Amino acid sequence: MSALGDATLSVAVRLLAQPSTPDPTLPASTVPDVDVTPGVWGFVAIAFVAVATVLIIVDMTRRVRRTRYRGEVRERIEAERADEAGSATDAPPRAPGDDASGGPVPRD
Repeated sequence: MSALGDATLSVAVRLLAQPSTPDPTLPASTVPDVDVTPGVWGFVAIAFVAVATVLIIVDMTRRVRRTRYRGEVRERIEAERADEAGSATDAPPRAPGDDASGGPVPRD
């Protein structure tokens, strides 16, 4: 390490090692605890943030699930098209009037 790094490290260690005792010259608190608490409006604000967070998480989960399902359906459709294209090129050509089994279609 360089000399500057060593000096910085030693100053940081000294500052962090000092005990944090309250200053005896500060007067004791004269404010009642009731005036310091957040009260009803603080509770309403935190409740609003919690409800909004839950709604956002539910919406995000729904959107991610919908996107995943669309991808799965798209992959199935592409696989079916690939199978159809593969089977169409592998099958022998059929004469008009033949059914899928390869035989002639009976006429009434």
